[in-house]
Amino acid sequence: MNKLYPLKFRPIYKDKIWGGQKIKTLLGQNVGNIPNCGEAWLLSGVDGSQTEVENGYLAGNDLNELIEVYMDDLVGGKVYDRFGEVFPILVKVLDTNDWLSVQVHPDDEMAMERHHSLGKTEMWYIMDTDPGSELICGFNQKMDKDKYVNALIDKKIPEIMNREVVEKGDVFFIPAGRVHALGPGMLLAEIQETSDVTYRIYDWDRIDQAGEFRELHTELAIDAIDFEQQDAYKTHYKEKDNETAELVSCEHFTTNIIHLTKPVEKDYEELDSFVIYTCTEGAFRLECDDDIVEVKAGEAVLIPATTFKVNLYPYKETRLLEVYIL
Repeated sequence: MNKLYPLKFRPIYKDKIWGGQKIKTLLGQNVGNIPNCGEAWLLSGVDGSQTEVENGYLAGNDLNELIEVYMDDLVGGKVYDRFGEVFPILVKVLDTNDWLSVQVHPDDEMAMERHHSLGKTEMWYIMDTDPGSELICGFNQKMDKDKYVNALIDKKIPEIMNREVVEKGDVFFIPAGRVHALGPGMLLAEIQETSDVTYRIYDWDRIDQAGEFRELHTELAIDAIDFEQQDAYKTHYKEKDNETAELVSCEHFTTNIIHLTKPVEKDYEELDSFVIYTCTEGAFRLECDDDIVEVKAGEAVLIPATTFKVNLYPYKETRLLEVYIL
């Protein structure tokens, strides 16, 4: 069997009612004839939307096919024991030209019972914003099921949501059960569990191209919502030049940020997991053994669990998200 190497994948582009042009204009990606490209799925094992390898001798194979063949060599022993032949992380870039629906995602237990799927815990790293861009994360007041239902009936859902003005570099962690919505003017990286289960709570009374309101999932959502109000929703972190800084660590994924201004060597010999690099700014060259991969903003690369030492060479000031499972 030929040895594994760092893998890049062909993105899958998604037309969205709220999508824009930044994936094409700012990141320079060829989205084809999609009029409103809201999402680029950089790395996906979701059924029906599995990304395919674009580099090396494995080109054309999709992500889950690789796991069938390489198993724990690709993802790591603990990860393979836990998830089998399902790749557990979905990486996207989103471009929001309008408000997304106010929504919530179920946890693993509920999603498996209802949809035979993983749940959806996710995080956002803001890559670019228009001035004054906002998002919704959690509630802005003490909340319970009765107050929430009354807000639904009175069409006051936006009034009970916590709004945050966002800037480049902001991070938000969205555990399953937390209500949320992205506002217009943002380009961001999203790291999440491999799941496409979303419950829409409120869609701004928006009409789609067919002249219809999009489906809401009112009853399903009520049981999924965590009504606890948090003191703060934005994730605070301290970036370190040419060192790894943790952003989010949970049972579903760990995400760090690396700010590169000079070459850096990474050693993963003690880590029993794949590693994903998602470039959010700049560009870099990745070298390990005899393999060289070029990565620029808006692209991701998957490092197999059997690859221990990786060298990163930035072409200019560069930031990348480092994702793995502990």
